[in-house]
Amino acid sequence: MTQPPQFHRARTPFTEPVLSTRGLTVGYATKNGPLELERDLTINVHNGELVCLIGPNGCGKSTLMPTIAGLQPPLVGETYIAEVDVRRLKPHEYAQLLSLVLTDKINVGAMTVMEMVSVGRYPYTNYFAKLEPQDYEMIERALESVHLGDYRDRLFHELSDGEKQRVLIAKALAQDTPLIMLDEPTAHLDLPTRVEIMNILKQLAKQTNKAILLSTHELDLALQTADTIWLMHRDEAMRTGTPEDLVLSGMFEQVFKSNVFQFDKLSGSFKVVHSAKGEVSLTENGLHGVWTRRALEREGYEVTTDANLPIHVQHDGQQWLLTINQTNFSCRDISELLRVLRREDNA
Repeated sequence: MTQPPQFHRARTPFTEPVLSTRGLTVGYATKNGPLELERDLTINVHNGELVCLIGPNGCGKSTLMPTIAGLQPPLVGETYIAEVDVRRLKPHEYAQLLSLVLTDKINVGAMTVMEMVSVGRYPYTNYFAKLEPQDYEMIERALESVHLGDYRDRLFHELSDGEKQRVLIAKALAQDTPLIMLDEPTAHLDLPTRVEIMNILKQLAKQTNKAILLSTHELDLALQTADTIWLMHRDEAMRTGTPEDLVLSGMFEQVFKSNVFQFDKLSGSFKVVHSAKGEVSLTENGLHGVWTRRALEREGYEVTTDANLPIHVQHDGQQWLLTINQTNFSCRDISELLRVLRREDNA
C-alpha cells in the first residue's frame, strides 16, 4: 500500500481551525459608499478538510476569496490563518502559511516542471535562494502526489492545461503550507481532467492533513468531493454545511432558481426543463429504465408509472416495447423509440 506524502505541516496539526474569520464583511467601495456583498461572516476551515465555495455569477465569490486571502481589505472584520491575523503577517510568514493557485495564465518562458515546482520552496531558502537536499525531497514528493513524477524535466509551457494545473498544485504542496487556496482550479478544462483535479485535491486534503479551500462552478463535482460547501446567494447570507445537508434543506433550488433548469435532489444535478407533450408510462427499472426516462423527459414527456396511460414503454431485455393507444411497436434502441413517438405524435 502506497504511503501518503509526509509534508512537514501535516505533522503539526492545529487545535484551532487553520482558517477562520471573525465578523468579516466583504465588498468594495463605490461612489455612493461601500457595497456589502457578505456581512458578519464567521466561517472556519480545518485540517484535512476540502471546502468548496460555489454560487451563481455575480454573488461575490471573486471578492470573498481575495479578501479571505488578505489580498483585498475587508470592509469590517478579520481573517486568521493558524490563529494569526493575515494583515499582520510579514511576506515570508504569509508564504509559509498560505499557498495560492490562481487561474491567471502564467508565462514562465523555458522553465521546466521541476524549476516551476521549486518556486514553492523559496520561502524556506536563504538570501541566495539555494535549495537544500530536503527541499528537493519535498519537490519530489509534491510531483509524485499529483502523478507527475516523470514530468520533472518537461518544459512547463509545453504541457496541457490539465497538466499545468497539476504542476501548480504541486508547487503549492512543495510550499508546504497548512492552507491551500485555489481559484477556479478546473476552469477551461475538459470533463475528465476536471474530475481528475477535484479527486486529487480531495485525496491530498486527507493524505496531507492540509486545509484546502477552492472556488468553483462545478456544482456536481463539489457535491461529490467537498467535505463542506460554502453556498453564496445574491440576496441572502451565505450558507455553509455538508453537501447533503444543503441539498436536503432546499438551498440549491433557492440559490439556483431558473425557468429553464431545476435542481434534482435525487440525482444531485441540474435538469433542463422541457415543454410537456403529455404523459408516458414507464415500468422499466434499472439502467435501461434510467436512460429511457432521461430520453423521454428530454423529448418533453412527463414520465410516470401509471400503466393505464395511452402511451406505455418497457424493455424486455432485448428491445423496447412501445404501446400507443393499444397499438404495439418494437424498437431496437432508444433512438428508434423516439422516432416512433415523434411520428405518431405528428400523425
